[in-house]
Formats: sequence, C-alpha cells, structure tokens
Amino acid sequence: MVFRTLRVPEKLFTVAMWAVSMTFAGFLIGLGGKIVGELPGVDQQVALSEFVDPLKRVPLLTARDSLVTLQRTTQDERERASQSHAVARNAYSSQRETFDTWIATRTATTDPTQDPEVVSRTRLLDALKRSEREAESAVEQLDERLLAISQTMENNREREIDLELSARGRFESARFSQELRVFAVRLALTLPLLLIAGWLVARKRRSEYWPLLRGFVLFAVFAFFVELVPYLPSYGGYVRYGVGIIASAVVGMYVIRAMRRYLAQRQRVELQSEGERRRALPYDEALRRIGAGVCPGCERAIAGGPANPSNFCVHCGLRLYDQCDSCHTRKNAFYPYCPTCGVPAADADSPTLADATSIPT
Repeated sequence: MVFRTLRVPEKLFTVAMWAVSMTFAGFLIGLGGKIVGELPGVDQQVALSEFVDPLKRVPLLTARDSLVTLQRTTQDERERASQSHAVARNAYSSQRETFDTWIATRTATTDPTQDPEVVSRTRLLDALKRSEREAESAVEQLDERLLAISQTMENNREREIDLELSARGRFESARFSQELRVFAVRLALTLPLLLIAGWLVARKRRSEYWPLLRGFVLFAVFAFFVELVPYLPSYGGYVRYGVGIIASAVVGMYVIRAMRRYLAQRQRVELQSEGERRRALPYDEALRRIGAGVCPGCERAIAGGPANPSNFCVHCGLRLYDQCDSCHTRKNAFYPYCPTCGVPAADADSPTLADATSIPT
C-alpha cells in the first residue's frame, strides 16, 4: 500500500536501499562467521574416553583388539572347516548312493556280505563317514571356540562400560564447563552487537544512513539466532530456561514501556488541535491508513467502513474527507490538490507537496 503513493524513482530507491542493507548484512555475517569459527577453543569437544582411568582402560583395549583378531581368525578357520565338512558329506552321500545301487543288483554270490568287493566298498564308505564326522567335529570345536571368544569379549565390554560409568560424572561436568565457555565467548561477541542494534533501531531509524545501519541490525539478529541460540547450554534445562526467562522479561519490560509511551503520546496528540495533528501526520502514512479504513490520527477504524467512510473520525474528530472549493468533488482531506480539477487545496493545514517527497527506507 505504501508503494502505491510513491513515484517510480522513489520505488527504485527503496528497493536499492534494501539491497544495500541485505548486501552489507551478508558481508558482515560472513566476516562474523569466519571470526567465530577461528576462535581458539570454541568448537573443542570433550570425549568420555578422556576421563576413564588409563591404567585400567589400556589393558581392556589391548585385550579387546586381541580378541577381535582371534575371533576373525577363528571365523576364517570355521569357514574353511565348514567347507571341508560339506565336501566330506557330499563325498559320502555320493558314494553311498552308488553303493546302494550296486548292492541292489549284486547277484554274483549267495552271500553278498562275504564278497570281497562288497567288503572293500563297505570299508570305503566307513572311511568316508569317519572323514565326514571328523570334519563335523572340527566345525563343532571351532564353534565352541567362537562362543568362548564372544563370552570373553562380552565380559571385557562390561568392564569397559563400568569404567565409563565411573567416569560419567567427571565427563558431564567437563562438557557443561565447555558448553558454558563456548556460550560465554559467543555471548561476549553477540551481546554488544545486540545492544548496538537495539540502540540503532531506537535512535537512528530516521538517519540518512539507515540502510547501512539496518544491515548491521540484520547482522546482529542473525548472529543472535544462529551464532548464539544453538549453543545455549542444556544442563538439565536450567540454563536454557533461565536464559529464556531473562530474555522474555527484558522483552516484556520493553514492550510494556513502549506501550505506555505510545498511549501517553496518543493522549497528548488527542489534546492537540486538529490543525496541529494534521501537520504532524506524514503524508504517505495518512494516505495509507485512510486507504486501509483506519483514522491516521487515532488509528481506530473509520465509521462507515472503506465502502462509505465518514468525513470525520467519530473518535477523535479529525477531518478525513472534504469537498473541493472549485468543483465541489468529495476528496481525501489530505490531498494537496483536487483529483478532479487539480486546484490546490484551500486548507492551509493540509500537507504540501514537500511533505509528500519523503522516501520510505
């Protein structure tokens, strides 16, 4: 709505000013991130292993490595033994099938069991069966070794867990101290930026260099939400809740005081004459509020609504619409010229063209 009241160059200047703000903020964010990233000790992490007794931990680690190597070697042996067992089983099964087929058709003697060839083949089957059983026994022995290794590794791991549990308290304290240190460093860099940004917003919004100052404000907001908030310590939630309480209390006090100042300002404005109030209203802001169906003086809804607005505000008495002295056309009382005949407004209290040349930034 504000852009509709601006000339084309003013729109371009406004866009250019925002581009300057965003570009300036982007370079500041890049520089700030590089500075924070290279601070010594900011991203240093503590590990639980640093707080475990090394005199007890080193033997356990050595035993674990040895057990892992032994387990891997035994597993390879078992695979080879399993393959040998499969070969022996297949050889016996094949020979057994051949023997059964051959013995079923054997008619050379009345007593095939006493035939030397039958006896020879039976002995061959027995030998193959013994080989199969020996291969199976080797696999079973390796399975027992693997089970014993697994149990030893489990016991070793339980001892490691006990050592880690005994060091957990020191580790948590050190980690919390590290989190506080990182947060303190980032806070020391971010808090001054926030204070400066707040002062700029409160005191320098009308400055001719506001686009650059606005870029600094955007940089400070980014630094707070990206470089500080994610690093709030989470020790039991106390730090986060404490920071949240303090931040909400500060913001709440600022909002309450701002609202009191606003209400006091509104009361002072409503005690002024209509001419004084009209001269104090920015031209573009007055047009924007009237176009939105809001009185620019008291910021309450205009009686009658946007379709059929009243000529005067029923709340503060400010004149909103009047008639042109030349063509008697009903027009916005803040227009310096009649939109129908172009005759200047006769009201000396109306904003002049010079009042309408301010460029929103």
